[in-house]
Amino acid sequence: MNSDVLLSNQKSWNQAAPRFYGRNPLPEYGPLAPKEDELNLLGDVTDCKVLEIGCGSGHSLLYMDERQAAELWGLDLSTVQIESATRLLADCRVPVHLFESPMEKDPGLPHGYFDLVYSVFAIGWTVDLYQTLAHVHRYLKPGGIFVFSWEHPLHNRFTHLDGNLMLTKSYLEEGAYKHEAWTETAIMQQFRVSTYLNVCIQSGFSIERVIEDVSLSDEDKEKHAKGWYNVEKAAAVPTTLIIKCRKAQA
Repeated sequence: MNSDVLLSNQKSWNQAAPRFYGRNPLPEYGPLAPKEDELNLLGDVTDCKVLEIGCGSGHSLLYMDERQAAELWGLDLSTVQIESATRLLADCRVPVHLFESPMEKDPGLPHGYFDLVYSVFAIGWTVDLYQTLAHVHRYLKPGGIFVFSWEHPLHNRFTHLDGNLMLTKSYLEEGAYKHEAWTETAIMQQFRVSTYLNVCIQSGFSIERVIEDVSLSDEDKEKHAKGWYNVEKAAAVPTTLIIKCRKAQA
């Protein structure tokens, strides 16, 4: 595990947290991507014990509280994000358990306990994908569901310039990279779609759905008109990869 990268990313997120407060939580899975309302990947979460990996400011956990989940659990690398989530979720009707921890470490979460683990646009921050998914598998009950989204691996391989898409980085290249859109040092991880799928399988999951669709509704177009994820590029290259998988029954 790369402790230097974790410390650097923690510092970056502590500085950037206000900029990302409440941005794109569930039912959104990512910019210009279909929402949970349309996909129904999570199903009925009534009375479910749920865990969010990379819970950020807590808005997706609040969504789970509104949908009658039984327990809310979350972990995040950033001190500032956990503080924000603690304030946001203070009045939830159900127990809330938040942990300041990198996703590559188990901060003492119960094993074989959760009906649902999910992660919205956070999994690409891991410095050890294998270790992270192994932890998720241990946290889930037999038959439990894991749903996660991240920037589609093709998206930052292309640059949109003067109406043209240009391939500027090999899709085959994997590993750490510094994201150019961040003013602070932000080290993310680049993997191919096949790597995500294979690590899920190697961790003991069965793959149920893989989604690469793009949503270009008028609402989406207006929301992202001046954003990092622009409509013109998304019309040709998906912004978001969403994967739903399940832990085998005992």
